[in-house]
Amino acid sequence: MYGQPWSSSPPIASPFFSKCRHTIEVTGEGTVSATPTKAIIVLGVITEKVSLAEAQKENANAITNIVNALVELSIPKEHIQTTHYSIDIQYNNEDGKQVFRGYQVTHLLQLTIDQINQTGLVVDTAVMNGANNVSNIRFTLAHPEIAYKNALSLAIKDSLLKAMNIAQTLGVTLHPAPCLVQETSRSQEPIPFSAISYSTSAATPIQPGELKIVASIKAEFTYY
Repeated sequence: MYGQPWSSSPPIASPFFSKCRHTIEVTGEGTVSATPTKAIIVLGVITEKVSLAEAQKENANAITNIVNALVELSIPKEHIQTTHYSIDIQYNNEDGKQVFRGYQVTHLLQLTIDQINQTGLVVDTAVMNGANNVSNIRFTLAHPEIAYKNALSLAIKDSLLKAMNIAQTLGVTLHPAPCLVQETSRSQEPIPFSAISYSTSAATPIQPGELKIVASIKAEFTYY
């Protein structure tokens, strides 16, 4: 026999060649704007006293007043929950030494508001009844998955348009259905709010604006 010995093993293909042959890999992004339907507010009371018992009592009374006032605004009690409670010792620095100043009691509540047009009224009501800390206000959707699915559809269409453009430039024919789709990220753009200024004549103006829901994918198309 002449030549190389016969072998039943198939030839080894280049990993790069087998992965990239007749495929186009692109990313797609879709963005949907939606009007918020819910507001989530974190506010509460910070009390400082030399006596811990006095600080706790004063703080508890203020929180009780706030909760009762919010319930009168038709906010369900199940939409009001404690998110933070702490007791801290406070010191003053005098001549390089720590001198005991008193105790700080912090009690923060998270409020879920279904009627976002009442956000300013809720904040003002809480402040008038003892709240001295408003740490966060954010807006969201009651059903964010609906907006996200729409954004995901746009991301897939975006990837197809990119792949078609690449295929046209290369002079090849694209299979319109991707052979692989991978979800890469999802996000909801937060809405910032300006510093709150209180007024006795009107509710604090808080504008919810719009949310932006973003979906991103990676898609692989084949061509011939």
